Amino acid sequence: MIVGGFGVGKTTMVRSVSEIRPLSTEETLTQAGVGIDEGASPGKTTTTVAFDFGRISLNEEMVLYLFGAPGQERFWFLWDRLFAGTLGAVVLVDTRRLADSWYSIDRLEHHGTPFVVARNNFGEPEHSLDQVRHALDLPAGVPLIDCDARRRDSSKTVLLSLVNHLFVLSAARETAS
Repeated sequence: MIVGGFGVGKTTMVRSVSEIRPLSTEETLTQAGVGIDEGASPGKTTTTVAFDFGRISLNEEMVLYLFGAPGQERFWFLWDRLFAGTLGAVVLVDTRRLADSWYSIDRLEHHGTPFVVARNNFGEPEHSLDQVRHALDLPAGVPLIDCDARRRDSSKTVLLSLVNHLFVLSAARETAS
């Protein structure tokens, strides 16, 4: 799962890294959304209304199926269904609107879904990773990394970070057993 606020770059990440043509449920923003969908990203003309889907092979044996969740509050009811069977998630954040990330983190913690946080850089970062970690009240064990969702290599690095985090958590559970 790739989650985060409206206009943070979830669809862009799925598109940049998917090895197949992504399924997208983007629709044009309309007058009906005035006052609801505004303010997130200047010039944004579309929004995801269900989810984005893509796929990436990390090696011959490991394939990740990517689901980009819609970021607007009115579509959050879909998230619980999308989380079913999810092994882990990426929370994509825009430091200009960190508060938009709280719901994502809360839902993942509620479901017990492991996650990493990726600071999507729209230009030069305004805040350090330590400042972002503090503002989001992230535990030390949650990986926090930089990315540019427009770049395939950067998006792939984020996904590899998630997979590595899942392996570490799995190994820790096995050791504890």
